Amino acid sequence: MKQIHFSGNKNVIYRRLYLARKNQGLSQSQLAAQMQVMNVNMDQQMISRIEKNQRQVTDYEFACFCSCLSVQPEELLADFFDQFLP
Repeated sequence: MKQIHFSGNKNVIYRRLYLARKNQGLSQSQLAAQMQVMNVNMDQQMISRIEKNQRQVTDYEFACFCSCLSVQPEELLADFFDQFLP
């Protein structure tokens, strides 16, 4: 299976996801539970792997993270915009 990376990253939201979750006062398990309510098969270990930049994030997971954390997509993508776009 081909590994997909972007500039050495498995995902570009890992740091901002962690910060947004902490700002909401949520544990990884609590965020995973909210994702499951939205029909996203996600557990605490998956959240941990995403936040450690060890797992990719699908488009629907990204959209649901934004909804669960009450953030705009640009907020989770801020590091990407800062680093890779002029």
